Amino acid sequence: MRCVNIIFLLAMSFGMYACGGSKNSSDEMKNVTFTIESPDLDANKEVYISGSLEELGYWSPNQVKLSYVGGHKWSIDLMLPEDEAVEYKFTLGSWENEGADANGLPLPNFYLNSFEDSVANHSIYFWKDGDIEPQGQITGHVEYMKNVEGEGILPRDVIIWLPEDYDEHQSKKYPVLYMHDGQNIIDPKTSSFGVDWQVDETVTDLISKEELKSVIVVGVYNTVNRTDEYTPGEKGTAYMEFMAHKLKPMIDKKFRTLQDRKNTYIGGSSAGGIMAFMLAWEYPDIYSGAICMSPAFKIEQIDYVKDVKSFTGEKKPLKLYIDNGGKGLEIKLQPGIDEMMSALAGKGYVIGDDLMYVIDPEAEHFESAWAERMPKALKFVVGK
Repeated sequence: MRCVNIIFLLAMSFGMYACGGSKNSSDEMKNVTFTIESPDLDANKEVYISGSLEELGYWSPNQVKLSYVGGHKWSIDLMLPEDEAVEYKFTLGSWENEGADANGLPLPNFYLNSFEDSVANHSIYFWKDGDIEPQGQITGHVEYMKNVEGEGILPRDVIIWLPEDYDEHQSKKYPVLYMHDGQNIIDPKTSSFGVDWQVDETVTDLISKEELKSVIVVGVYNTVNRTDEYTPGEKGTAYMEFMAHKLKPMIDKKFRTLQDRKNTYIGGSSAGGIMAFMLAWEYPDIYSGAICMSPAFKIEQIDYVKDVKSFTGEKKPLKLYIDNGGKGLEIKLQPGIDEMMSALAGKGYVIGDDLMYVIDPEAEHFESAWAERMPKALKFVVGK
């Protein structure tokens, strides 16, 4: 949720994340016509557009309805902020029935980076069926902790992925990587868009190649308060306290972990990316490294760059991985990332040493893009 909570984007899970906000002055607005053609869809079906702006319903799947215009086409005219990078999808009234590919899996977000063209035409040949199970499976063994509570935040589930040799070596202890948006990182059936980060497959592969330590991965589910809990503010502070001082002791007690900071890492994307950075920055005695994918360092009301710039203490002993794509919401995130990179350079962090910076110009703000960049991130922060 990211705008109005920073918009339902950064809040649902991220396949929809986005941050956009409507402008009030009419001279900054432009009319855009959205049209979809769906040859096999009955003419009496209700079709909706859902996206990152108030005019698009802040990712509500059934607030902004298109009109049937004949010929299996639906259309709507909307006044949108002219300078916004807009992300959106189409549904039949619910996320159980959104636009899909031939396998029944959700289509990636559509996006407009500029409104040079005032018409956005789309063809959607399939729609997700709520009864279709996402493809994929969990690789390896996982355990769950249900409804874990923290003061000042909502309860949430936690998934724990254990390396292949965990049960074989009863005396061995393991480093731990904590990750936000836990329902999206391992299991495609719980991922908000049927596409997971494939962390289980990636970690298994890297361990087998001896490119990664044998590591436990802890995925912490998000909640409806995702944006507030993942960004600076009262709930963000409460979430950090939960992660550092409640969840970590629980994991250390229940599993055979290496509890020192050198073997404890944190990771996430978008709002989860800034939260990963914040936890490492504010708790360097607990975490030694952070994976920050498409991080929302400075956008809309969020600004954590100023916190880093104003820090006057000794350089924090952290290893930081930061990346971003080049399409859709990624474009809006880039200025804040640029400012953060400059701030970190001013604090003595050096690319190739304790800082890695990756830009993929063709990547969108979506789970599959983060999955693709995950091997490089893991090898840099966790390594072998």
